[in-house]
Amino acid sequence: MNLDYWLQRMLGRATCRLGERARLMPTARIRNIRGDSDCIVIGANSIVRGELLTFAHGGRIEIGSWCYVGENSRIWSAGSIHIGDRVLIAHDVNVFDNLTHPVDHVVRHKQIQEMFTKGHPRQLDLDERPVMINDDAWIGAGAFLMRGVQIGARAIVAAGSVVIRDVADDTVVAGNPARLVRSILDA
Repeated sequence: MNLDYWLQRMLGRATCRLGERARLMPTARIRNIRGDSDCIVIGANSIVRGELLTFAHGGRIEIGSWCYVGENSRIWSAGSIHIGDRVLIAHDVNVFDNLTHPVDHVVRHKQIQEMFTKGHPRQLDLDERPVMINDDAWIGAGAFLMRGVQIGARAIVAAGSVVIRDVADDTVVAGNPARLVRSILDA
């Protein structure tokens, strides 16, 4: 029998699917509000120390093989976040494929009231846009990746950067908003 079955059975709620030799470290937190263990998938040999969260109305997180998610990092999905193979996500990184709350203040207040009284809403529009982090990318400590961005293969996002646009393969970006610093092929 597989590990996700036993986690679900022992904890009484949906968690995630773990690939062979994948590990959730003591600081890892799986918040599968959606309630489907198949919506958070962690590939073989990957290590998670941060938080993976799916919203009640949707969300899917796929992490490839040989990946690392650092302590205090948050990956929150209401749509789709795909992380390729051999991706390093340092500590204190935030990855969001949604706005987390509605923009309209009336709808936002209604969402908060429902969360406080009934739990996370099952019907909600958070303007979700998929996030993709391609193979061999490195996301530096304290970076923010916002909804709808694609991080290219082998790209490096410098510590503290806020990424609001796509990052090309083999490039280094830094700043707020993140801007091209150089190609790693020029090194």
